[in-house]
Order: sequence, then C-alpha cells, then structure tokens
Amino acid sequence: MSTTTDKTPEGHESTYVLMLRLWHESIRPYFGWILLAVLCMGCMAAATAFSAWLMEPVVNEVFIAENRNLLWPLGGAVFLTFLIKGLANYGQSVLMSFVGFRIIADNQNRLFAHLARMDIAFFHNNSTGKLISRFTVDINQMRVAVSNVLTGFGKDLLSLVGLVSVMFLKDWQLAAISIFIFPLAAVPVLRIGRRMRKVTANTQEEMGLLTTFLEQTFQGIRVVKAYGMEGYEKSRIGGIVERIFKLTLKSARTRAVSSPIMETLGGVAVCVVIIYGGNRVIDGATTSGAFFSFIMALLLAYEPMKRLANLNASLQEGLAGAQRLFALMDTEPAIFEKPDATELTAVKGDIHLDNVYFSYSHGKPALNGISLEVPAGKRVALVGASGAGKTTILNLIPRFYDVNEGNVVIDGINVRDVTFASLFANVALVSQEITLFDDTVRANIAYGRAGASEEDIIKAARNAAAHDFILDLSDGYDTMVGEQGVRLSGGQRQRLAIARAMLKNAPVLLLDEATSALDTESERQVQVALTKLMAGRTTLVIAHRLSTVTSADLIYVIDRGRVMEQGSHQELISQDGAYQRLYNLQFAEDAPAEDAVRTADV
Repeated sequence: MSTTTDKTPEGHESTYVLMLRLWHESIRPYFGWILLAVLCMGCMAAATAFSAWLMEPVVNEVFIAENRNLLWPLGGAVFLTFLIKGLANYGQSVLMSFVGFRIIADNQNRLFAHLARMDIAFFHNNSTGKLISRFTVDINQMRVAVSNVLTGFGKDLLSLVGLVSVMFLKDWQLAAISIFIFPLAAVPVLRIGRRMRKVTANTQEEMGLLTTFLEQTFQGIRVVKAYGMEGYEKSRIGGIVERIFKLTLKSARTRAVSSPIMETLGGVAVCVVIIYGGNRVIDGATTSGAFFSFIMALLLAYEPMKRLANLNASLQEGLAGAQRLFALMDTEPAIFEKPDATELTAVKGDIHLDNVYFSYSHGKPALNGISLEVPAGKRVALVGASGAGKTTILNLIPRFYDVNEGNVVIDGINVRDVTFASLFANVALVSQEITLFDDTVRANIAYGRAGASEEDIIKAARNAAAHDFILDLSDGYDTMVGEQGVRLSGGQRQRLAIARAMLKNAPVLLLDEATSALDTESERQVQVALTKLMAGRTTLVIAHRLSTVTSADLIYVIDRGRVMEQGSHQELISQDGAYQRLYNLQFAEDAPAEDAVRTADV
C-alpha cells in the first residue's frame, strides 16, 4: 500500500507508483510471454525499416537505371519483408492478447477473492453497481493500458527507432532537421494525459452509478409500474446517461487534441524535407532513390509516432481504473479471522451473549448491554417490536457483524476466536430476506451442502414441504428459478430456503421469520418438519406471530436493544407484562381479520 509520499499534489498516486504496482502484481508473471511478443515486435520493426531502405535500390536501379535483372530479386525481397512483418504482427498480437486477457482474469479472480473476505457492512456501504464496475470497466481499462503501453514501447518504439535509423543512414542532416520538430509536442501531450486520467475516473464513477440504478430499477420493476414511476426512473437514469455522455465527449475531445498537434508538426516536417531534400537532389548532393527512401521512412514513422503521442492518454485512462481497483484491493475487512483462530468442533450449541453493545455505522445503538442465554438443544424465541434488535442478535452469532463491547460465545468459545469456515459450517440461517440464485431448484437446495446426493436433496425438499410443488414445475428439480427466484411464489421461495437449511443440518439454527411467506397448510407442514429438525439442536427463532413460538422452551422479549422479560409462554402470560400486552394486541388484531374472512366465505 502506497504512502502519502507516493502521491501527486492532487492526491492521486503518481504514474510511476501505479505502473510499478501494475508490473509487480499483474505484468511480471507473464514476462516470458511479453518477451516473445517483443521479439515479434522487433521483427516487425526490422521489416518495416528494411521496406523503407529498399526504396533506394528500387528507385535508382529499377526506375532510373532500368536494370531489368533486379526486378525479381527486389520484388522478392519486398514480398519476403511484408510476409515476415505480417507473421510477426500476428505473433505479437496473439501473445499480447493472451497477456491482456490473462490480466483481466487474474485481477477479476483476485478482486472476487478479496471481496469474499469483506464483512457484511462493507457491502451495505458500497453499491452493487460500483463493485461490478470495478470488475468490468476498471479492469478492462487496465488491460487496454497495459496492452497499449507494452505494444507502444515494443512495436511502435522499435519501429520508430528502426525508421529513424534508416533516415539518418540516408541523410543525417535532413533527419536531424525533421526529427527536431516532434519533441515540441511533449508538453501538450503530457497535459492531455493528466486531464484524461481525471475525466476517465469521473466517467467510471458515473458508470458504476448507472449500473446500480439499472439494477435497482429492474429488480424493483413491479413497484415501479405499480406506482407509475416509469417517468421518474426514466428521468433519473437519463440524468446519469447525460452526464456520462458529456464526460465521454470531453474524453474524446481531450484525446483528439493530440491529432491536430501531430498533424501540424508532421506537415511542417514533410514540408521541410521536400524543400530542403528536393534542393539537395537537384544539386546532385543525393540521389532520387535515397530521397524517396528517406521520405518513405519519414511517412512510415509518422503513424507509430502518433500512437506514441497518444500513449500517455491511453496510459492515464488505464491508470484511473487501476487506481480505483487498488483502492478497493487495499480496503481491509472490519471483521477478520485471527491468525491463531481455532476450529469450532463437536458443537453442542450453547450460546451466550454477555453484556453486548452494538451499533451500526450511523451510530445509533442497536443493542444496549444485552445478555441472554440460548441453552444447547433448546428452542429459544426472540419477540418484540420491529427495530428492537432481534435480527441484530442473530447477525452477531455467525459474525456477520462484530460486537462493539461484550462477547458472543458458543460452547464457551468466543466466536472471534474461531475460524470463519468452522463457524459458518455449524450455523444455518433462514431469513425473511430470501436469497435464491438464477440456477436450478436442485442447485439452490444443494447450496446448503456441497456434494449432497440427489436422495438428500429430495429428502430436504420433502421435509420443507417443497417436493410436491417442485414436481409440478416445468422441469421439476431442473427448473430454473430466475433471478432471486422471480419465477416462484413467495411461499415457494421460502420453502426452498428452508430446504437448503435442512440439507445443511447444522447444530445451530437461526430462523428469522422462516415461515412468514407460507400459507396456513404449508406453514403447518413446515412447522412439523422444523420440529423434527430442531430436535436435539439449538434453535434461535425470531417471530412476529407469537402463535408460532408459544411452544418455545424460552422466550425473550426484546425492546430497544435490551431484554425486558424472559420465560416460557405460560410464565410470561402470567406476569401481566410486555409479552402479555403484545400477545393480547396481536390477538385483538388477528380476530377481526379472521371474522372478516369468515364473513367473506359466507
């Protein structure tokens, strides 16, 4: 990670530092391939320079001296030169493509591996679109920069050196006059490069924002249409698209500035060569062949010189992406595994929260010194109003978040002292926020346990009351569920999530409104299955419908991050406290609804 001394006055890492890091992390592993590509580029440069050098004997011996004997040798030499150039160009192009695309793949793998280590809070604070933009736009910009730089310093620079050598061999005075003009372009070209990095960074930021908004709009299209917000979303997306248009146009204008500079300087150089060189030919100081060979070398040198002039702009575009990528790669997770972390084995499932304080990033306390116990093998319920801190308690057990103060302990071991893999292996979660992947039903259930057999998958589906509806789907267990299970009903999605947890068969179960989306019959079936699954296992349940937790061994009433009451259902009802008020309020709310249903049925 670079220090502040490695930064430019504007706060951006210097080109040298970024290039050095690119070399060490992305380019150096493929140095052998790059060396082969450079050898091919050297052959191209030599062939290009030789084709210019051949102009002198062609003009002098064939067109002026009319030497018929040299027609075939010179024609053959020209053909062989272009054949070598073509093959070398193919070789360097394939090799550089391999290196470029390998860099994309390597960095995408590195970035995903790094992001997989990040904590939940990181993903809450960084939009999905911006993270995807790093995978696509930024890494691709890096590849273009690397390819352009290596090709520029290989093919173009070597070609330029070869052609300039031919020019000096033919007429060193004329070469010195014509080449002297081009260094004048250095200052404006460097300024263009600095502007390109800034414009590119802003463009990439807006592209990430666009990806985020598009994802949100497409995922929430039902809400958009239901509330007639198409016009609003069109305006919002249109604003971002317009900003991207202006930035990309500014980038194109900035890059295009180098063209008139190089064209003008090229025109000056050719003009000087024609006037000065023409006089030397007329005066007999040089031959027509030597002059035409010089002109051809100059004209051939013009294109690689133009590409080299644009090289800094391309480089700065890529470094803008590299800078954003490296900033993300340098971000360390707030929750990490200790180097000496131990394995959590033979888990009984005795869970303790000891004087736990926790607040999210906005600073408002979610838990205020809460202490509670979940005895091994028991079913414990958390009840209370929304925002009381119930889901936060669940999130602390598998270390989705870390406590600010206090301890979360499983079987006497602090969860911060065990490996992530062993902790996750012993905890299964079913949340009211259902996550299904755009894959088959079978794959979504099998996500609970890698390598599960077909028999185990079907058994889990049966226990979750999902097997029958799965068989009714178009392709059964091979049916694609769509993004977030969009092709299934809410109840069907929930049952697949429960089947996944059943397949995992972990000793600790965390159920956050696990049956909230089920109809009465399906809920009854799942409750029976959950009762079987919870036997001998530690289960922590969050439920807003108190009727689903009346059989719990222990109930905690949570309010404003504290335990207000605890006990069994009967004990809490008899206390005439917060639980009884919640129960009576919910019963009073449910009764009119049930009466309304009965009336409608009549």
